[in-house]
Amino acid sequence: MTGPELSCGLPPGPDFADLAVLAEELGYTRIWIYDSAPLWEDPFVHLALAAQRTTRIGLSTAVLIPDQRSVMAMAAGIATVARISGGRFRACFGTGFTARLTVGQRPMKLDALADYVTALRRLLAGETTIVDGSPVRMLHAPGLTAPRPIEVPLWLSVFGPRGAEIAARVADGVVGPPHAKLPTATILAGTVLDSGEESGSARVREAIGPWRVVDWHNAYATGGAAAVDAMPGGQAWREALEALAPDGERHLLTFEGHVTHLLDRDRPLLDHIGLKSLVGDPTRIARQLSRLGDAGFQEVVYTPAGPDVARELRTMAAAHREAAARS
Repeated sequence: MTGPELSCGLPPGPDFADLAVLAEELGYTRIWIYDSAPLWEDPFVHLALAAQRTTRIGLSTAVLIPDQRSVMAMAAGIATVARISGGRFRACFGTGFTARLTVGQRPMKLDALADYVTALRRLLAGETTIVDGSPVRMLHAPGLTAPRPIEVPLWLSVFGPRGAEIAARVADGVVGPPHAKLPTATILAGTVLDSGEESGSARVREAIGPWRVVDWHNAYATGGAAAVDAMPGGQAWREALEALAPDGERHLLTFEGHVTHLLDRDRPLLDHIGLKSLVGDPTRIARQLSRLGDAGFQEVVYTPAGPDVARELRTMAAAHREAAARS
């Protein structure tokens, strides 16, 4: 069995750089940072701080949202982190599912995502490209950023045959299902059980809950009342949310605490979440990681949550070492 690389994903916040230092000490390959302006602080600032405090660990984004920054602003931000990190940066982009829904917009189209990444790649190469009908180019004088071309891998988070086809044309790798031509990473939540701990313990529920209740949030955001009411506990959750805001403002509440915190209205859903992905004792987790490598994933991005993220990072790293020893 072949074990994939183990990386971790975390939100941009006050403890991001500290956790990046810990992840480097624990042997994680890369730390990926989330990007959603309505939910978290600026990822480029926290990537720069983490880059200054680490020396080996790779830095990446999960995932950058194109319409939150012009393509020129994105190129300048990427160039900055690439320079500060000494070439350890990878930029991954998506259509902005959650980030756009939180501001009442639908995710961007795949063709628009492809056009944005193509223009960005040309800017980083030092070429002239067309943006909003006008030619543009990075004009940074020598010494004000890294000389072009700036070599930063550009990845996409895409799903389905259309996404895979676009990625093959414009990307260096993907987050999603295993790709026939490109290296692929998958994003998974989970927790390693303590000795004798039950999978339904209060600690486990707190650790995996923020990611698992997203199923209800997504159902309501995309399918409305009928979709979420069809899920266990969905009607009570929806009614609790709708009591807090008028119809036109409920998108502002749907993703509160997204993948990091459990709200009071979310907690009853924990009775229905079941177990998915990386949950088990160290030996079971090691087997799961190895099977993911066999399935075609080169990298697993572990996304810890709950009240003790440092504990989650330590125990998952130990399980990965066990998986590597089995390979």
